[in-house]
Amino acid sequence: MADDNKKVVIELQDVKREFLVGDETVHALRGVSFKIYEGEFVTIMGKSGSGKSTLLNQLGCLDTPTKGEYYLDGVSVRKMSKPQRAVLRNRKIGFIFQNYNLLPKTTSVENVELPLMYNTGISAKERRERAIAALQAVGLGDRLYHRSNQMSGGQMQRVAIARALVNNPAVILADEATGNLDTRTSFEILVLFQKLHAQGRTIIFVTHNPDIANYSSRNIMLRDGHVISDEYNKNIMSAAEGLSALPANTDE
Repeated sequence: MADDNKKVVIELQDVKREFLVGDETVHALRGVSFKIYEGEFVTIMGKSGSGKSTLLNQLGCLDTPTKGEYYLDGVSVRKMSKPQRAVLRNRKIGFIFQNYNLLPKTTSVENVELPLMYNTGISAKERRERAIAALQAVGLGDRLYHRSNQMSGGQMQRVAIARALVNNPAVILADEATGNLDTRTSFEILVLFQKLHAQGRTIIFVTHNPDIANYSSRNIMLRDGHVISDEYNKNIMSAAEGLSALPANTDE
């Protein structure tokens, strides 16, 4: 259940997003409202056309509402300029993508340093130290200087998670973060997300996979631009137990 004593990290108030396609107005979001509190692990689900991608762009400060308000860590986003949103996005959100979005021919530690490059208050020494600490936190202390082509999909996604953590963001925003991974590796990544949740991280995991909701604390379902359900998970499944139950050498 929501704890009103906890800090509100995300708040949407009757958010609408409309696009003009030719002569037709497309209503991608039709008055979406919810709050996400510090320390929640929330899955956002919906089929193609539900408004999921549009909502992701709102939450990630990549776009702004046509109507309504969006507050990120207490800051109103809707009237911000693109440069202002870019600064807020860099400081407050850690992104994790389905395709990892790592720079090729670049080491793990250099990839993780990237979000810190835009903060002039952080020295090169501190930047390297924080990147190493983030990689160690996701179990990649022995892969600091490996390049993308020297790592598995699961290892690349761990680098992406370390990059998302390095700025100590208000929220981690994951877009189909297990979509390109096999079952075993998906469970390994879910184990890591559950550990981050246990440490008090705020996580929003956007996915079309209904199984992911079993491992989060709350699930928001979209359909046709509306929130049709917003439910707390009373029986959170353990990804570690799911991983241990898999056959030893499964690729399924």
